[in-house]
Amino acid sequence: MIELLMPLLGGMLTALVAGPLGSLLLWRRMAYFGDSLAHASLFGVALALMLDLPMGAMVATVCVVAALVLSRLMRQSEHGVDTWLTIMAYTGISLALLMTASQDDEHSGHALEDYLFGNLLSLSANSITWMCVGLAVVALLLWRHWTGLVAAAIHEETAAIDGWPVHWLRPLLLLMLAAVVAAGAKVMGVLLISALMVIPAAAARYVARSPGQMARRASAIAVACMALAVLIGQALALPVAALVVLLALTTLLLSWLMQRWQRRRLAVTPAD
Repeated sequence: MIELLMPLLGGMLTALVAGPLGSLLLWRRMAYFGDSLAHASLFGVALALMLDLPMGAMVATVCVVAALVLSRLMRQSEHGVDTWLTIMAYTGISLALLMTASQDDEHSGHALEDYLFGNLLSLSANSITWMCVGLAVVALLLWRHWTGLVAAAIHEETAAIDGWPVHWLRPLLLLMLAAVVAAGAKVMGVLLISALMVIPAAAARYVARSPGQMARRASAIAVACMALAVLIGQALALPVAALVVLLALTTLLLSWLMQRWQRRRLAVTPAD
C-alpha cells in the first residue's frame, strides 16, 4: 500500500491542476490544444532516446517551445487556430516516427509506449517528486492570475479594455498547459492527457453556476476519477489512464442526465 501512495499523489495533483486548465480551454474553445501539445511532445521523447538525454527534461523543453511557437502562430490571420494546432500535432508525430524508426531496441519501444499510453504505477519516487514540484508551480500561477485568465478566456477585447494584460496572459496559459502536458504524459499518456483536462471540465459545466465553481468541480471530478482509477488499476492490473477517461465520461453522462432532469422538473408547472 505504501508504494501506491506516491503514484496516487502524483496522479491526483495532475488531476487537481487539470481541472481549472480544462475549464479555461473550454471557455476559449481550445479543447484541441492539449492534444496538439501532447502529440508534439513525442518529438521530445524521440530526441531523448536518440541523444540519450533525460526524457522528462526533453519532453518539458519541447512542450514549452511548442507552446511559445503556437502562441506566436495563433496571432497570424491567414489561418485559424485549428489549422496551426493540427500542423503542430502531426509534425511532432511525424518527427518522432522518423527519429525512432532506426531504433529497434526493446527499451526504445517500451519508453515510447509509456509516453503514448501512460504508466503511472511504474513511475519512480524521484520522477513523481519533480512532477509534483512542476505542478505545484502551475497551481500557484493559476491561483495568482486566475481572475485575469478567466476574463481573457471569456472575451479578450473586453478584458483588455478592463486593464488586464491579455498580451501575456495567453502565453502564460499555454506555458502552464505545456507544463501539465509534460508532467502528465507519463500519467495519462500523450493520447489521453487532454481527456483529463477536457472531460471533467465538460462535466462540471453542467453542475456549475460560475467560472470558479466550474473550475473547482472540474478538479474534484478529475481527482476523484484519478484516485478511483489508481485503486482499481492496482487491484485488477488494468491501465489507469483508460480507467480515468471512462470514469470521467461516466460522470459527464450522469451530469448531463441530471441537468436534463432538473430542467424538466422546473418546466413542469403546477395546475391552477
